[in-house]
Amino acid sequence: MEDGAAPCGAGSSGARCGRHRDTARPGSLNSRSSEGAYRPPAWLPGGHAQTLAGALLARRPAVSYRREIWTSPDGDTIGADFAQPEPLTAAAPVLALFHGLEGSSSSPYALALMHEAVSRGWRALVLHFRGCGAVPNRLARAYHSGDSEEADWMLRALAARWPQAPLHAAGVSLGGNVLSKWLGEREENAHLLQAAAVVSVPFDLTAGGAALARGWNRLLYARHFLRSMQRKALAFDRSFPGRIDIARVVASRDLYDFDESFTAPLHGFRDALHYWHAASSKPWLRSVAVPLLAISARNDPFVPAASLPTPACVSRSVLLEQPSQGGHASFVRGPWPGELGFVPRRILEFFQRGA
Repeated sequence: MEDGAAPCGAGSSGARCGRHRDTARPGSLNSRSSEGAYRPPAWLPGGHAQTLAGALLARRPAVSYRREIWTSPDGDTIGADFAQPEPLTAAAPVLALFHGLEGSSSSPYALALMHEAVSRGWRALVLHFRGCGAVPNRLARAYHSGDSEEADWMLRALAARWPQAPLHAAGVSLGGNVLSKWLGEREENAHLLQAAAVVSVPFDLTAGGAALARGWNRLLYARHFLRSMQRKALAFDRSFPGRIDIARVVASRDLYDFDESFTAPLHGFRDALHYWHAASSKPWLRSVAVPLLAISARNDPFVPAASLPTPACVSRSVLLEQPSQGGHASFVRGPWPGELGFVPRRILEFFQRGA
């Protein structure tokens, strides 16, 4: 193991590579890890500063959207936001983005990726998870880090709508975990995608949850997420009274408490630890058959470097890029206040070179 890296399984199971077979096809990517080309600007040292600059300071491109409301197979609704302008040809390549925890099409990383894709003539859209993007739930459920069934119906809807277009998907943080898990579960059946990319993924949710419960992470980030999720939980309780113990949810002090009182019971998990273990994508990475670029900063405050997958943990279809700097969903470059173009350009380059 490198740098005291955790086993390839998630959480404390001790599972190692081999839980799922390596389904990568001959001729696919060589599994390898690279530091990539990212270097932070001199004015922006450290993972916390890089994370906060990406979320709060960096320039955001202007992106306008056309919203569609989609109905899920079980009768709920989600928002699909198409970046403008859309290409006229039905054969134009498609890029669908799955956002992070409490994210939306307005998240800085989403705006940056949509802007880059549209500038290259792609059809680009953000697929919102349930209850996100200001689209209320019709059903008594929400979204969670392992909801690969949700990704499945959305991606299949896109493939059916534009059958002549090469389809690509990207995911950031939670959305990247969902997408990675879907790719591993579907193996060769995921080839409705030409390629995929994920950024700043907590592949091991137990390690990520523990990191967010400590020190500055708890003060800077966990409280921010909690406030947003607790507001949604209060609205959920008004719409679906009695489905959750709202007093416990409101009393949550960290993400473990919230997942223990809301996410886990609402989605059929025994408790928070069962949810984190079952929803982690790390054990599925050896089954990925579609070319996948995984970008992770080793100073990401949300994702301990020791929990990141190593080349031994992934199939030959997965390219790991793990620069020492970058923060969480950030990778800011340029003079103050910086810009977020590094990751979008790297993703589109990966896709356009045929992975």
